Amino acid sequence: MCSYTKAGTGEESGAQVAPQEREVLPTNIKPLHYDLTLEPNFDTFKFSGVETIDFQVNERTDFITLNSLEIEIHEAKLDDVPIKDIIFDTAKQTVTFKLPDHLVKGAVAKLHLKFTGELNNKMAGFYRSSYQEDGKTKYLATTQMEPTDCRRAFPSYDEPSAKAKFTISLVANRDLVCLSNMNEKETILLSDYKKKVVFNTTPLMSTYLVAFIVGDLKYVENNNYRVPIRVYATPGSEHLGQYSADIAAKTLAFFDKKFDIPYPLPKCDMVAIHDFSAGAMENFGLVTYRTVDLLIDPENTNVNTKQRVTEVVMHELAHQWFGNLVTMDFWDGLWLNEGFATWMSWYACDSLYPDWKVWESYVSDSLQHALTLDALRASHPIEVPVKRADEINQIFDAISYSKGSSLLKMISRWLGEDTFIKGVSNYLKKHKWGNTQTSDLWEALSEVSGKDVVKVMDIWTKNIGFPIVKVEENENGEITVTQNRFLATGDVKPEEDKVIYPVFLGLKTSKGIDESLVLDERSKTFKLPTDDGFFKINGDQAGIYRTAYDSSRWTKLGAAGVEGKLSVEDRVGLVADAGSLASSGFIKTSSLLDLVKSWSRESNYVVWDEILTRIGSIKGTLMFEDEATNDALKAFTRDLISTKLNEIGWEFNDSDSFADQQLKSSLFSSAANADDEKAIAYVKESFEKYIQGDKKAIHPNLRATIFNISAKHGDETTFDELFKIYRNPQSIEEKIAALRSLGRFTKPEIMDKVADLLLQTNIIKQQDIYIPMQGLRAHKGGVERLWKWLTDNWDKVYELLPPGLSMLGSVVTLGTSGFTTEEQKQNVEKFFSTKDTKGYNQGLAQSLDIITAKSKWAKRDSKVINEWLSANGYTK
Repeated sequence: MCSYTKAGTGEESGAQVAPQEREVLPTNIKPLHYDLTLEPNFDTFKFSGVETIDFQVNERTDFITLNSLEIEIHEAKLDDVPIKDIIFDTAKQTVTFKLPDHLVKGAVAKLHLKFTGELNNKMAGFYRSSYQEDGKTKYLATTQMEPTDCRRAFPSYDEPSAKAKFTISLVANRDLVCLSNMNEKETILLSDYKKKVVFNTTPLMSTYLVAFIVGDLKYVENNNYRVPIRVYATPGSEHLGQYSADIAAKTLAFFDKKFDIPYPLPKCDMVAIHDFSAGAMENFGLVTYRTVDLLIDPENTNVNTKQRVTEVVMHELAHQWFGNLVTMDFWDGLWLNEGFATWMSWYACDSLYPDWKVWESYVSDSLQHALTLDALRASHPIEVPVKRADEINQIFDAISYSKGSSLLKMISRWLGEDTFIKGVSNYLKKHKWGNTQTSDLWEALSEVSGKDVVKVMDIWTKNIGFPIVKVEENENGEITVTQNRFLATGDVKPEEDKVIYPVFLGLKTSKGIDESLVLDERSKTFKLPTDDGFFKINGDQAGIYRTAYDSSRWTKLGAAGVEGKLSVEDRVGLVADAGSLASSGFIKTSSLLDLVKSWSRESNYVVWDEILTRIGSIKGTLMFEDEATNDALKAFTRDLISTKLNEIGWEFNDSDSFADQQLKSSLFSSAANADDEKAIAYVKESFEKYIQGDKKAIHPNLRATIFNISAKHGDETTFDELFKIYRNPQSIEEKIAALRSLGRFTKPEIMDKVADLLLQTNIIKQQDIYIPMQGLRAHKGGVERLWKWLTDNWDKVYELLPPGLSMLGSVVTLGTSGFTTEEQKQNVEKFFSTKDTKGYNQGLAQSLDIITAKSKWAKRDSKVINEWLSANGYTK
């Protein structure tokens, strides 16, 4: 998915001895093979199962314990002997079979089970997904096992190190399509209307990668690759999968070559699912996606959506090697899966679509997501100790994905990209079909590079946070650099500042970048190699840290940016560092404002996005201050972008490059949000034409902005029009844009209407509840209305999104993190003080940290910001 004991390799990975505090299954037995037949019933929303598990007995024992949740077992036999003594532990999600006699070490036994499970609506395990066709509700049955929901589909040894082989059969109506990880072996007709589809046996794999689907599906395919690639969707939308099928063919061929290991399965299916809690899931050979992340019409899609779909497909396919072929030993190593797949998707995207220049946007995307979350006291290490199943979902976050990928980017630059890829290939070859720990990758990279990767990376992966590097300039052409822990709240305690990171300084001067300098102690002094006065730390922004200069150096670097001495990555990094340092109190916010004002002629969209994001952060922090400040910030934004916007406009041509399209849409969005008169007039005119039937009146690149701004200035009629678009969209992308815009209405009675829709799952799918919430969180009235909705409906929210699933944490964060004052923070703390926060405690703690940081920033710098705005002529 868009987490330490060491297993063996190959077919021999033996029993593991897990840390005592971890809730894992006993290792007295080891599953070798599952033979599983399942039949979903769309009338009762149940499924029946018949299962045989072949076990190897590791020690003399008289019991077998498996993971099982919400499954009713009707019959259990060991070989041919019935088992009567069956004990369920709901809290630990296990079932224990007490055997009539002992099993001896080294024996192989067969456990036969018959059971019934719930074809649930929780988007977990074996579940049902609904969709509308010709005015009727139809269903398909699908799976989501990661991280710990295979136990909802069938009793299993549901841990990543317990790799086994699976022979899966599905019983269904003859007119439905049945899919699983492997290709079909045979179809047996059971009656005039039923069939049994038997699939070939899988290679060794973990339970969280098992998948099966039953439904009315159609497909498109690409046959340019060695094995068939198909994209499946419900009838009528399958043609929208061709873009992703074509991407997959190029990507699999690219990874074959880079890893020097052929894709290991006989087919690759990708399926669009209407109800899906994540973005996508890398099930071996049967990858599942949200419809919006797989199905697109490339001719009627905005550039951001096209790039996202491309990267999501590449991310999931990278997992087929990194995660599926070689799997982390336990969930502590989740980052190894997700960080690597994220990095690899950027790498593949850069190679296959060089004109997109994705490494430039990486700095404002992955790196900033990582640094923003990791600057909170409530962050966690990349390698995070996990004890219970309910803790695992909480680490599918920007640390595992974005900090993980940023760390790999840093290592690949240190070692050299070719050396890095060679080390990864060696790692995959050595451990294929087995399980690993993070150190196994570091050892492979050490061997191929001759550098002590293990020592360096252990510090980065096993500690929370990252450093701020302060630069002091001396008179004799030397600089002294000092590292300390960085916190967004600016209140690091001595006991939190003991880790010394190996910081790659990447000293950029007019001679180039010196990659050899490493700050591996608290403070060091270096001689600058030139005397022309130009230098920047963290050249091309490859390191995971913030850099703080004195005020005169910020001014010089601003000038260097204008003079063309800094790369796009450098410029993005400077703005991001200045924004973060201003918000945490290391520099005055006026220094940030001076820097961005000096770059009003900037031509790169990534730099503009970062500039506008940082101004947006100031707006968000001062959201609950007086309106005059907000108006002045809008005036500043209009002035800042006016030169570039007048130069490029917002009309799109076929000749526009990827970068041109990005820049036009970014500046138009900013102008409209800052109440630019021409932009607002264009929004009104084009929206009116659109709802009158002219579907060409809104360019896909401007659609989201036009919907949002129409809502922001709209009334009940506008609401009805956007709601109608949501209910009858031209595309999935349009549907999501309309849904998000519903949260942008500012009239109280319409916000009430939107809040009332959030729990109506027949109107807004459970998976999409956060989308209108994002709209509400963007403005003051919406933030307050969202909190009222969350507190008034807490019991219903908790029931709809149970803590064992991942979405509750996201909803809590969205419902609370928009606040900016200490009093508001106390209200949040008071409300949750009486609640069981298991399963979302991390998200809540992070949200409270965010409010604290904004509160301190506003107290410290609101006067400075107002004085700057006034001095520069932006206040009325």
